[in-house]
Amino acid sequence: MTAAVLFALLFLCMFMGMPIAIALGFSSVVTIYFMSGDSIASMGLKFIENLTEHYTLLAIPFFVLSSAFLSTGGVALRLIRFATAGVGHIRGGLAMASVLACMLFAAVSGSSPATVAAIGSIVIVGMVRSGYPENFAAGVISNAGTLGILIPPSIVMLVYAAATEVSAARMFMAGFIPGILMGLILMVAIYIYARIKGLPSLDRASAREFFSAAFSASGGIILIVIVLGAIYGGIASPTEAAAVSTVYAFLIAVIGYRDMGPLKEVPWRYEGENGLGAAFRNTRQMIVAIPMSFFSRDVQKVVLDGAKVSFMLLFIIANAMLFAHVLTSERIPHMIAETITQMGLPAWGFLIVMNILLLIAGNFMEPSAILLIMAPILFPIGLQLGIDPIHLGIIMVVNMEIGMITPPVGLNLFVTAGITGRDIVWVVKACLPWLSLLLMFLILVTYVPQISLFLPELIDSLRGR
Repeated sequence: MTAAVLFALLFLCMFMGMPIAIALGFSSVVTIYFMSGDSIASMGLKFIENLTEHYTLLAIPFFVLSSAFLSTGGVALRLIRFATAGVGHIRGGLAMASVLACMLFAAVSGSSPATVAAIGSIVIVGMVRSGYPENFAAGVISNAGTLGILIPPSIVMLVYAAATEVSAARMFMAGFIPGILMGLILMVAIYIYARIKGLPSLDRASAREFFSAAFSASGGIILIVIVLGAIYGGIASPTEAAAVSTVYAFLIAVIGYRDMGPLKEVPWRYEGENGLGAAFRNTRQMIVAIPMSFFSRDVQKVVLDGAKVSFMLLFIIANAMLFAHVLTSERIPHMIAETITQMGLPAWGFLIVMNILLLIAGNFMEPSAILLIMAPILFPIGLQLGIDPIHLGIIMVVNMEIGMITPPVGLNLFVTAGITGRDIVWVVKACLPWLSLLLMFLILVTYVPQISLFLPELIDSLRGR
């Protein structure tokens, strides 16, 4: 009865147009007040504890701010240039380069909408000008942008780790191979489509242009090495690595690329200036620029935008955890787990049911909220059936990928609509052909667990565990 009232209130609030975070909190508080022995005061305490007792969640504001610095700066443009120099000469190479750029940017942002916004705002127009159909370009970027939550570091993986208390570092390791595989699948599909439709290719980049593009993009690529190398090497936790990534992203945007801050209009070297003089001048300017950049309007705007996104995510997470607490305190996940276990479903049958539930939920809710509600229910059942918790997490993340491009709440659809100036229906139609690839990939990841588990198990064996 409690479960029925809780979910009925949730869906009623969502149907009325209430924001998902408030709907989660309101349904939880009402259920507690009328049908539970807990006090409202204890719920206020639980709301705060949800954000303070999970150390892993502290990484989210850092990754959000790091992504904001890189999205506002010229990192995305430089990554696109590097990707184009690498694969642009292949038939359909500009679209393939867009996918590769999304993969690289995903590894420094951890956010799917940020990946679509940063890469799509540049490449969709470029593809259309080069002779690609606009719906093709929009569909490619919307789907490739979903890699932002699969390729580590991923905010959604951090939420799953906090909800189930599995290792966030192992989740990051597990997402690496599936993320690359999904990117390669998209690139192969683009190549086949390009050969059939005769899409254009770019001139092959010279070795000088390739290395120049690689050097230009190295500022963003090094961040990938720093974050993932520190986590996989056991040097830092995901939260510590996220903090380092924020500092690095700030420095590379303000000092390295000079895309914002007081050095924005200052060249590295003036005409006629010798190398020693330029080095001395730049060193002096950089020392002054770091404290002065905090008074820069563009830097302040980036910090403010990052704070807004962080607050929104953490507010959703706190309310979703409150909702999950009500479920747990009323033993609803245990009862559901016992019911499904008594049905005698095999592991493969349970995975089918789980995927269907998550795909349906992805149409109506934000990924973080879905995981915080569904993971406490599905996680213990998966453990009873012998499913590896890391493998289960990757399956859930891939489902969340698909939810990013399914209406009516697919965030990537709204970002792409904003970039192209088209309506949501047009964007949905553009994404549909590519959605079938994600569904096939979901089946592959679901029933071939070694795609997810190979790298974590390999690293564990190298560490001698």
